[in-house]
Order: sequence, then C-alpha cells, then structure tokens
Amino acid sequence: MVCRHFIVGYGSLINSISRAQTGESGKVWPVKLTGYERHWSVMSPEFGMSSVAVINAEGSCCNGVLVEVPEDQFELFDEREKGYQRVQITPERLEAYGDTELPDGIYWIYVTDCVVLPSQQCPIALSYVDVILTGCFEFDDAFLEDLLSYTKGWSGVVVNDRQSPRYPRVQTQLDTTLLTPYLNRITKLTSEELSVTYES
Repeated sequence: MVCRHFIVGYGSLINSISRAQTGESGKVWPVKLTGYERHWSVMSPEFGMSSVAVINAEGSCCNGVLVEVPEDQFELFDEREKGYQRVQITPERLEAYGDTELPDGIYWIYVTDCVVLPSQQCPIALSYVDVILTGCFEFDDAFLEDLLSYTKGWSGVVVNDRQSPRYPRVQTQLDTTLLTPYLNRITKLTSEELSVTYES
C-alpha cells in the first residue's frame, strides 16, 4: 500500500493559489497544532521581508492546514521553504476543526530553531500578509481569528509594499479593501498601534 504524505502549512501554504504556484497538492483539512508556536521571523532575508515560522514550544498551539502532497513533490516544497527544516510530527499533535477525522499517513512541518525579529531591513510585508489572510477566507471566521491570535510578533516593523511587492508569490488580483478590517483587528492584538511604512 502506498503511504500518504501530508504537510502542515501555517502561513502562505494556507492559500490554495499560493500552494499551486509551487507544486501539486490534494485535499486540505483545517487543523490546530499543539506543541508549536508561530512567530514573525526573518527567514528569507534575500527578499527583504519577514515570514511566519514555528518553533517547538510545549504548552503552545497554532493553527494551519493539513495538505496532502505527493512524495515526488516534496523537492519543490522543500525549495520553497528553504531556510526551514522539514521534520516529521505525530498525528496526536493535530486536531481538526469540527468533527472531521484526519487521514492516516506521514505528517511533516517546516520549523526553525530560533526566531529573528522583523527589522527595518526585513519588515512584515503586507503583500505576504494579504496572501495568508486571503487563504483563511477559504475556511471560517474561527480559523482566521485563531490565526491572528496564535501568531506572535505583530507589533514588529510593518511595510505596505503593495505597489512594489517584496513577496515573490504575491497575488496582485486580491481586493485588499476586504482585508482592512482584519488589519485593524491585528492592531488590537498588539500593545501599540501598528507602525506601517508605505512604499511608493
């Protein structure tokens, strides 16, 4: 019997259009993940931006999607997630939203050992945030709210780069006005107003 493989995506991999830009994938399940904490971190400094990453953190949790990925596509996803380490996790760490039963197989996640805080050189880029939040629209409000509240570091340096996107898999067709209420929600999650620099 062929063994099925799955990746837990917790950032731009939540977005189906973004996943398709990398390789083939199959069915998706929204999940909560225990024992990991999601942070904004400088993972790809060559892009001049920060990304989300997870670290081991007992007692913490975050959310994302469990995505079935053919084993012959892993090389493509590993290249996309260069700078992260792909590690295997046990199914017991995952809980599906609702009463859905998760499939049997081998589960993988991309992690980092340490968090490098966003900076002026590598800020949180709205072109990347847009892709993540739009991916959450594929699920429900509870999933999106959990993504916002389970992510650490929103008070980092933020840049509005929509006119000159730093994110290489930007989705220029998005209606960003739909995202404004969620960016306002992010502000409420921080101890201070988000300082957004606009790029021309």
